[in-house]
Amino acid sequence: MRSMPLDVLERFGAQASRAWIGDELSERGGTGGELPAGVERLGLDLLGGLFHANGELRAIELEDPSVSIRADREGEALLVKVSWNEGPTFEECLPIAPVAGLTGHGGPWMVPDGTSRLSDLRAALRSGVPLSLCESGEGLRAFSRGVIVEQHGALPLLAQVPEQAQLGSAEFCQRLGIRHAYVAGAMAGGIASAALVIAMARTGLIGFFGSGGLPLDATEAALKEITAALSEGQAYGANLLHNPVEPAMEMATVELYAKYGVRVVSASAFMGLTPALLKFRYSGIREEDGKIHCPNTLLAKISRPEVARHFVTAPSASALQELVDAGHLTENEAMLAQQVPVADALTCEADSGGHTDRRPLPVLLPLIIAQRDAAVAEHGRPIFVGAAGGLGTPHAMVGALAMGAEYLLTGSVNQCTPEAGTSDIAKEMLLQAGMADCASGPAPDMFELGAHVQVLSRGTMYAKRGQRLYEMYKQYSAWDQVPAADRAKVEKQILLAPFEEIWTGTREYWQGRDPAQVTRAESNGRHKMALVFRWYLGMTSRWARMGDPKRKRDYQIWCGPSMGAFNAWVAGSALEPLAARKVADVAQALIDGSLQLQRAQALRAQGVSLPAAAWDTSPDPA
Repeated sequence: MRSMPLDVLERFGAQASRAWIGDELSERGGTGGELPAGVERLGLDLLGGLFHANGELRAIELEDPSVSIRADREGEALLVKVSWNEGPTFEECLPIAPVAGLTGHGGPWMVPDGTSRLSDLRAALRSGVPLSLCESGEGLRAFSRGVIVEQHGALPLLAQVPEQAQLGSAEFCQRLGIRHAYVAGAMAGGIASAALVIAMARTGLIGFFGSGGLPLDATEAALKEITAALSEGQAYGANLLHNPVEPAMEMATVELYAKYGVRVVSASAFMGLTPALLKFRYSGIREEDGKIHCPNTLLAKISRPEVARHFVTAPSASALQELVDAGHLTENEAMLAQQVPVADALTCEADSGGHTDRRPLPVLLPLIIAQRDAAVAEHGRPIFVGAAGGLGTPHAMVGALAMGAEYLLTGSVNQCTPEAGTSDIAKEMLLQAGMADCASGPAPDMFELGAHVQVLSRGTMYAKRGQRLYEMYKQYSAWDQVPAADRAKVEKQILLAPFEEIWTGTREYWQGRDPAQVTRAESNGRHKMALVFRWYLGMTSRWARMGDPKRKRDYQIWCGPSMGAFNAWVAGSALEPLAARKVADVAQALIDGSLQLQRAQALRAQGVSLPAAAWDTSPDPA
């Protein structure tokens, strides 16, 4: 700040400038000869503003061959003395008051279009319009239009940000045909419902239908509803959830997607490549005008580099030949597939709800970006990298983008919306969640593998009860080997029925779906336990979706810490009530807040101190 008074005084064009700040004298020389013209151009009121901006400034002197000016602080006024070398001396008392033009930066300068003044800086940051911040006697002024000049008398231009109409990668948006690189992720069991997908598409964004865990007829009904409701060009996608127990369900799901023209799929829980996944990706691949065109788009959710490596390169020739032999791909499709990576995009799934490794995003994302970059350097086809998990506020979203994410995928926050395909009881429980109200419990579809899902812990005992069943499964080889007291507790507190009674219904289900499971269970006591325990684990999410009040303590509600962060962010706003949390409004609020924060950070990086309101990303109050 010591140099600031001299920076301002230098604008007058004097041969020498001096400033007494406290007891310290600062001096600076200049070319000189411009002081009279400088006074006419800038006016002596600028000196009053200089003293106003610098409380410790006691006096200044401007010296030129023909004239000198001295100004001394006298209480709340400024005593200015102008002395001509060959003429009279004048004294004038000026007010010490704020004026424009005290940045001391020497330019650039702007003549703003007065009609483009933006009185609400926060709204201007959210709107994405071009923004120029100028200094005036009233403080910061924001304009959307103006002319840059070299005229010292214009307003000092402190910082600018260009128009920003899009959040995230423009190329990603173009690829999917959406307004912003914001995705509503697939939540299994139809929680990411047809209504949710339709609402996202109609607002120019994309959502993925959560087909995982649903019977094929329910998925088909949803696809009929979606395709009937949407127009050409409105984007949507569907989930393909890895099913290691029933791989035939994966293939049947892919064939159903082909029937209804689903061109965008989010693949989740895959540890490697499966025939169904490759069939979706490469069906219809062809060469046009010397370029390979792959009509189907695949976003792969990953949380480990060793899994990502399967998706950033093309599959092996042997894996493709197996698909040809099975009639799933043609010879030509298999040949072209060897030149195209499996995924168009990698979604780095960090601390999310549902299936998750709970990896920290600041560690995972840079690793995957580097892995992607190395692969793209070899094959030359673009692969996008996005972020998911923990994204419940604009600050979290902007942080992910700053680390290199090209798109953002939200999950938990969309489960607490009117369009989500779950019960009002479950939504009200989510509405009360805090950041720490999450726990890890067994994954029903991968129970035997020891996989986990992240769930809501507030108001439900699913995580503890599920873990108790898994420990029994690992410790004992058959139900009758479990101590009688422990069996009684499980039947009374968890199953709410005798084990064998549950097995009777479970046996009937698998006899119609996959008889081999029954055959194995009748000769393998541990597998029988697994099927019965999986009945309970699978039903817990159904009870939550259906809102069974008798089973509220058993609800399996997939939830990450972003739910609590979102609840805190919208507290006191129009989005706090459940009925107001429409999925498109939630998306737009997060996008608006993220654009505001990005643009405010860009202004701050140019050295501007913004008012507190510019950093307030919360939704509008109720």
